Parts: sequence; structure tokens; C-alpha cells
Amino acid sequence: MTRLTRREALALAAASPLALCARALAAPQPNQPEAFSIDEIVDSGHRFFGSISRGLAEAVQEAARRWGLPNAYILGQEASGAFVGGLRYGEGKMYTRNAGNQPVYWQGPSFGFDWGADGDRTMMLVYNLPAVGSIYQRFGGVDGSAYLVGGFGFTALDAAGVIVVPIRTGIGARLGVNVGYLKFTDQATWNPF
Repeated sequence: MTRLTRREALALAAASPLALCARALAAPQPNQPEAFSIDEIVDSGHRFFGSISRGLAEAVQEAARRWGLPNAYILGQEASGAFVGGLRYGEGKMYTRNAGNQPVYWQGPSFGFDWGADGDRTMMLVYNLPAVGSIYQRFGGVDGSAYLVGGFGFTALDAAGVIVVPIRTGIGARLGVNVGYLKFTDQATWNPF
């Protein structure tokens, strides 16, 4: 039996946590939920949005080109208004392969060179969602709008590696660029903060 010196014992004690961390990092991560195909997203959007199918297909294909395939999506409705500062409220249902369909609500403030009001039907593509509960946080980003009577567009919001891409079509009049966030909750609330 060999005897350890104090220096060797300290070196061994210091290296053990590092070895455990390295082993944990090298371990395979739990599987992410299965992604939805572009065709599945476009078909669901066609049923939801109706006649604006071409613009939706182009937006979904562009989002897939940038971020890949989503592992969840949300279909819902929202309303917003702004005069320098603005508010947005929405509600819908989040669709996932592994946890079924979940009701979801969102609200949030914005600030910028922005004025107008609109009501939208919204599809949100969700990327890198590790669990359903991960949607319930604030997603920040920059948004811009320019339309009169009706419009169509998308933007991207990010929080802790989860990306949400709202694709909106609606009616109203909106012009501007703003910075803000959307806070997702499992219950409706009037508090946008």
C-alpha cells in the first residue's frame, strides 16, 4: 500500500470535481423533442390563416433557413397599440409533439419610434424548447412595422437559447421600430411587466 503525501492528496481532491464536471459535460444531453417539418407548419398555418398562404409559406421557409426546424409552435390572436410606448396582449395554444397542446398567453411593453394599433392572427415558431415550462419567461427583441389596413411579417425573440419567431398578419395601421419583450404566462394577466 502506497502512502499519499499531502500535496498529492490536495491535487487529487482538486482534480476530482473537475473530472466530475468534465464527465457531466461529455455525457449525452437528453433528447430534445422531435421537430416539426416545414410542411406540417405550413399546412397548420394554411388552416389557421386562410387566404395568405403564399406569404406564410415564404416566412416559414425563411425562418427554417435561419434557425432550422421548430420543436413547438403557437397559434393565437393578439392586439397591440403604440404611441412611442406600446403594449401587446395575446392568447393562443402551443403545440408540441411530446407534451400535447398547452394554452399560452403573452403580453409585453415596447418603446421606440412607433405609433398605431393592430389586431393580428399570429403563428409563433419555437426553436430549442427543452420543456414546456421553458416558454414561460420574457423574450426580448427588436420589431418593426409599416402597413396601412393590413400587413404581414415576422421577427425573432430570444431568451436563454430558446428562440420564438412570431409570424403575424392582421389589420390596422402601424408604423415604426421598437424594442421590447413578450412575457409568456400560463394564465391571462393585464400586467405586461
